[in-house]
Amino acid sequence: MSTVSAPTVTARAVSEVEHEVWRLCRDLAAKLQFHGWHHVSFVREKAVDFARRNGADVALVEVAALVHDVNYMVRRNSLPVDGRRLRLSILAGAGVPDAVAARVDEVVEEAEMRTRHRHISLEAQALSDADTLFKALPVTPVVLAPKYLAENGITLRELAHKIVGEQRAKHDEGYYFYDPEAAATYSRWATANLELWQCIVESLNDPTVDRLLAEVP
Repeated sequence: MSTVSAPTVTARAVSEVEHEVWRLCRDLAAKLQFHGWHHVSFVREKAVDFARRNGADVALVEVAALVHDVNYMVRRNSLPVDGRRLRLSILAGAGVPDAVAARVDEVVEEAEMRTRHRHISLEAQALSDADTLFKALPVTPVVLAPKYLAENGITLRELAHKIVGEQRAKHDEGYYFYDPEAAATYSRWATANLELWQCIVESLNDPTVDRLLAEVP
């Protein structure tokens, strides 16, 4: 069951948070090649769908999706906690009560791929599944991974180890997706995606591949 007991987020607050996050994404578009409005709007739409299905607080999940990656506006290659001050400021500016804003921040932290576990809240499950789906899309490693590298200033080797290190165990232990329908629909994509990144990790251990990449203009 949902853990939220305080009044949920109003439609007006959702709209104001949306507008502010959109404005920041627009102003920082050159910096947010991966985590820009295209990512935020995808995660928001899917998170709302998952929240409606699992009985979570839909408005709270929607707002959490809108602010879940504002840390990348603060510092590249960062963690959700690095965006807490900006996240809470956006929520306060939209009139979200402090207690609800604190819960939104908790949901964002709960849903973080690096640290999430099997028993996170329904709100965090909905947000996690939406964000995880974005990672598992077949187009992500082809179209969006280069943008992630550029945005965060990391190497292909670092990204490959990050993906395999953070995601493989959750996949193998059966909670890559929390929503049963999402798992049934998207697990094949997730499996193929993780296998690709595992192969990338292995290939980068070959000195010939390393030399090849070093010579690519």
